[in-house]
Amino acid sequence: MAAAAAPARSFTKEVLPPALGAISEPPPLFDGTTRLYICYLCPFAQRAWVTRNCKGLQDEIKLVAINLEDKPAWYKDKVYHPQGTVPSLEHNGKVTGESLDLIKYIDSNFQGPTLLPQDPAKRKFSDELIAYADAFTKALYAPLISRVDMSDEAGKNR
Repeated sequence: MAAAAAPARSFTKEVLPPALGAISEPPPLFDGTTRLYICYLCPFAQRAWVTRNCKGLQDEIKLVAINLEDKPAWYKDKVYHPQGTVPSLEHNGKVTGESLDLIKYIDSNFQGPTLLPQDPAKRKFSDELIAYADAFTKALYAPLISRVDMSDEAGKNR
């Protein structure tokens, strides 16, 4: 017996908000809207963004893009103090950060398909795989975000 074809899902292209910089006004903070603060180019923020999208939460979790090269002071002062990093999630009057924690938080606290396995053995394996991918991403990305000029550093080792 042939399996029934899955119904076609329609996708609409999301209009991405412009990245907010130092002179940008903040969104109305802690007004009950769930917001995911990201930087479009940050691989750590992209993890939480992809999780939001895979669960189909584009209407429930609003994106707020932050320009990390021209970060607004209100972000660190009022939203994610003291880190001031992305991603962070404003939900139910509190802010949570760290991309791997956000993946688990979004998966367990919002509607949509379950992304992480419920079986303990499979969950342990997925946690190990995610930790490995995290270590790889950090090792790959660290030189790109380093504030040290690599040519100056190389000159010190001569």
